[in-house]
Amino acid sequence: MKKLSKVQLKQQAIVHAVADALEAQAREEIPGMLQCWFNMEYQLFPGSLLLRFQFDNEQALAAAEPELPKWQKRLSVAMLKKGIVLKDMRKNLVFTLAGPED
Repeated sequence: MKKLSKVQLKQQAIVHAVADALEAQAREEIPGMLQCWFNMEYQLFPGSLLLRFQFDNEQALAAAEPELPKWQKRLSVAMLKKGIVLKDMRKNLVFTLAGPED
């Protein structure tokens, strides 16, 4: 794996900070939310950013689905405060049962 450039490291730090903040909020507000994880392709950032909120079971996921647009908006606002514009916030955050290892 090649080393990340200074710009890529800065992008990664911003995404980590935003993801950590949203994860802390979500754990308090959404029952059954386990963790937040993300992946992205640096050369296609920010369009390639995909944050995932992992849930422990199908019932928790189904109960949280109506809240998805609110959390997508929160991600968009948090990234905008860091100077990064997400063009279509619906593509950048999803709720899932899959974990990072799956």
